[in-house]
Amino acid sequence: MTKEKFKTYEGVFDNFTLRTLFELSSKGHFEDLESPISIGKESNIFTALTKQGKRLIIKIYRLETCDFNRLYEYIQTDPRFLGLKKNRRKVIFAWCQREYRNLLNVRDANVPAPIPIAFKNNVLIEEFIGNQNPAPKLKDQYPQKPKEFLNQVIKIIKNLYQHNLTHGDLSAFNILNHNEKPVFIDFSHTTTKDNPRFRELFERDLKTIFNYFKKKGLKITYENLLKEIKK
Repeated sequence: MTKEKFKTYEGVFDNFTLRTLFELSSKGHFEDLESPISIGKESNIFTALTKQGKRLIIKIYRLETCDFNRLYEYIQTDPRFLGLKKNRRKVIFAWCQREYRNLLNVRDANVPAPIPIAFKNNVLIEEFIGNQNPAPKLKDQYPQKPKEFLNQVIKIIKNLYQHNLTHGDLSAFNILNHNEKPVFIDFSHTTTKDNPRFRELFERDLKTIFNYFKKKGLKITYENLLKEIKK
């Protein structure tokens, strides 16, 4: 990314984020940003290209409008971040680092998820999931064989649980339907079993998934899903 290209993003990102993006680009992680995939309250997500033409995902946590109080509420009970001060930038930087570390950890749990590539400050670079276009979210593309898809989702939740992890914010918004196979994304809420809120977050994840597929007409019970994960 040349400095001239870099200037085209002025007004889109704050100056601090622009410098962070430029540093990551200068280190060869990506050549140029492409189009935005989603613009949210906490983060903006873009596709980007490497010099070799490989597509990546750039996740940029918003420094000014992000609700860092809510992020702090979640991260302060994570034993990996004890002692984190309630400072806007420190919390957002820790949140970005947390997602990067979680993406590394879930790979060990054999969970289909984007491969983390790099992070700095409030910017995370990860693997692009999709073909020519980004893989659709479950909320946007219901599987052709929903029972099989759900079984795969439960298997992934079980793998996380057996590795003392839970996603922490699971829903149809952060499960991709990639060629009829689930891929989990957005691991910033993911936490370990020694977090006092682990059980609450695990049960919320499972109930959210249960309610989604139940409303779609699948004949399932929450108790059976829980039993499958814990057996």
